[in-house]
Amino acid sequence: MSGSGGGGGSPNNTEWRFNQTLRNVQGMLKGRSFPGKVLLTRRSEPLSPPDYSPRFESDHDEDERNEDSQEGDGPTPGNSSDNASAKKSNPPSTSSTNSLPDAQGLVSGARATDSARIAKFTTELSRPAVILDKLRELSWSGVPPYMRPNVWRLLLGYAPPNKDRREGVLTRKRLEYVECVSQYYDIPDSERSDEEITMLRQIAVDCPRTVPDVTFFQNPQIQKSLERILYTWAIRHPASGYVQGINDLVTPFLVVFLSEHLEGNMDTWSMDNLSAQDISNIEADCYWCLSKFLDGMQDHYTFAQPGIQRLVFRLKELVRRIDEPVSKHIEEQGLEFLQFAFRWFNCLLIREIPFHLVTRLWDTYLAEGDYLPDFLVYISASFLLTWSDKLQKLDFQEMVMFLQHLPTRTWAHHELEMVLSRAYMWHTMFKSSPSHLAS
Repeated sequence: MSGSGGGGGSPNNTEWRFNQTLRNVQGMLKGRSFPGKVLLTRRSEPLSPPDYSPRFESDHDEDERNEDSQEGDGPTPGNSSDNASAKKSNPPSTSSTNSLPDAQGLVSGARATDSARIAKFTTELSRPAVILDKLRELSWSGVPPYMRPNVWRLLLGYAPPNKDRREGVLTRKRLEYVECVSQYYDIPDSERSDEEITMLRQIAVDCPRTVPDVTFFQNPQIQKSLERILYTWAIRHPASGYVQGINDLVTPFLVVFLSEHLEGNMDTWSMDNLSAQDISNIEADCYWCLSKFLDGMQDHYTFAQPGIQRLVFRLKELVRRIDEPVSKHIEEQGLEFLQFAFRWFNCLLIREIPFHLVTRLWDTYLAEGDYLPDFLVYISASFLLTWSDKLQKLDFQEMVMFLQHLPTRTWAHHELEMVLSRAYMWHTMFKSSPSHLAS
């Protein structure tokens, strides 16, 4: 099967590729829906793809195990729940044109489906005890923005599925974070080891570099919050400590949990509108969610980052299987996958796409739960092969420059949904043939 390269093609060719890939995905998924620009109709009784969607656990008592877990020995992402009632009184409009290019008549149906999805989220979040497998299935295709803070806390196992226990657990964990900051961060350097001082200085250097093209992250108060979260996390996780790239991973959580308190576009947000308690709670939520998220990929950030190196190798093998001409060209030019894909896995593509798309991408990440590292390989392959045709026309130096500055600045949800759709399709095709990733 050849890669679906869109780089350098004419509009008609790009449109054809889109339609062809979409038809393939529709055939593979048999009715499963993707919201946003790629919308596939869902049957009255959805068919979950076998073995692809996370292997949902239906143990409704698992929140008892999650509640008191600490970093390093806690559950991996996807075992939690949060408040069903959204703070925002007005949900965002769902009337965007989500019709397929070859079926414009489905516009009204697309809007109805979006409304139906919101109703399904509302139903799931309103349960006395959220059923996490259903919430994951819904969330994989995108979470309504105003529901995202609650859904993310649930998917990550930070808040318990049981609604009656939720507020108490969050209050206790937020107080625990404050105690950690007081114990580890709010102390003079004389009480730190030389290694801790060096680590804190590196974090202080990296915070202003975090998402530099988003003005909001240049706010000194945001950078100070980021510093506290990162340093406290690193001290509590001595096996890895702080590794450059983890600073990027905090940013989706910051934006999502700030959105509960700040209205409008992120460019208009002001930290002056937040109380000290609000800031403390937001930091705590970011800290605990980061901890839960990284529990399932600890070896990505330990010495030599073996987990990432393993994913890069698997990506190389998968690309060879999917698009041999591209794979052969990259090899002939002497370009190593580590030279571009290491950053992709280290920062989970945050630096490769416009920041306004990151939270949508992370909906899928969090829905994958324990199986995210495996699916990251397919997302990265789909991302790379977006430019299949283009890459085959470049020499070594041109490929290096192209892959360091990918033309994604104008991307909208349409392009991201296509990346996820292809990844889903390829995972479905290859999941029963794991030997294609074996050494």
